[in-house]
Amino acid sequence: MNNTASLLVLLFLAITYVQSAYDKLFGWKENVSWLQEHFAKTILKNYVPSALMLLVTLELITSVLTLVGCVELCVSGGKAFGLYGSVFSCICLLLMLVGQRLAKDYEGAKTIAIYYVPSVLAVWWLS
Repeated sequence: MNNTASLLVLLFLAITYVQSAYDKLFGWKENVSWLQEHFAKTILKNYVPSALMLLVTLELITSVLTLVGCVELCVSGGKAFGLYGSVFSCICLLLMLVGQRLAKDYEGAKTIAIYYVPSVLAVWWLS
């Protein structure tokens, strides 16, 4: 298989986003409560539930695209869905990074940067 690295990164992203969306959806009240406190001193303070719903939606889209991308890559060698999933991953992470920077949570921002590297690599490999 010529696309082993791409497949492994897509699987990493799929697992990451499926689990993240699941946690947000099934722990909605706790997440909203924590995030309202986290963003209390930012311009996002009045938009936490809406912002969280947007992020969950983007994470679910990313999950589907990366999972379909894995299948597409294995079955036909196609890269379109994986590329779209990787781009959506980058968008999700950039939105999270903006939030962490607004909240002045620099440790959280560093964590997001770690996830951004494989996302950008996937975009590059699948382009």
